[in-house]
Amino acid sequence: MKFTVLIPARMASTRLPDKPLADIAGRPMVVRVAERAAQSGADAVVVAADDARIVRACSEHDVACVLTRTDHASGSDRLAEACEALGLDGDDIVVNVQGDEPLIDPALVRETAALVDARADCVMSTAAHALADADELRNPNVVKVVLDRDGRALYFSRAPIPWWRDGSTGGQAMPAPGWPPLRHIGIYGYRAGFLRGFPSLEAAAIERTEALEQLRVLWHGHRIAVHVSPVAPGPGVDTPADLERVRALFRRPGT
Repeated sequence: MKFTVLIPARMASTRLPDKPLADIAGRPMVVRVAERAAQSGADAVVVAADDARIVRACSEHDVACVLTRTDHASGSDRLAEACEALGLDGDDIVVNVQGDEPLIDPALVRETAALVDARADCVMSTAAHALADADELRNPNVVKVVLDRDGRALYFSRAPIPWWRDGSTGGQAMPAPGWPPLRHIGIYGYRAGFLRGFPSLEAAAIERTEALEQLRVLWHGHRIAVHVSPVAPGPGVDTPADLERVRALFRRPGT
């Protein structure tokens, strides 16, 4: 199986300015992400940047990078432009690894690619893991996903789904025993042809309401296969506190 990892990276983060260039153990964060992704066995790992400073940082560390427009509405739009620039064929497999995941598991990257390769009934793949903590279930910043019997996404939401009717009292959601909810992991596999066409799909009301781009795919009747990982992913970086936590992890031997 051949696949390409594309890493969207933009400088305009409101909570952590210049996030792709944040130093982690002597290297920019986007470079750390690319290094981890390369361990997946991908045929190519390419950063899709919106700023020449990111391109320069990647070049200094021998990481492939393409410069894309600054006005893209989403990471998927940015990657669609990168697919065109790289000349990827319609059936080529692409994995979208977020540019703020310097501890991404290389095995998870490969599993996401393998899933979309194996599931001709699905245009995309993604991942999830079991969620047992009630506070995380209720946290709107933690995205949940519900699957059908064939491992395809039925719905993604910031709300606590599924709702345990008989155990959730007083408006407080609780995980049902024996059937934990699933936390969505923000990694995506696609065929390049679908990714290139994604920006032309009409945005969905549910997508805007939940602020979850993947809901556009379901709203248009397409299917997303979901790999359920036995372990939670390493922490991502959204805030200065997240950055310090990841820096501390990189100082540990063997990271």
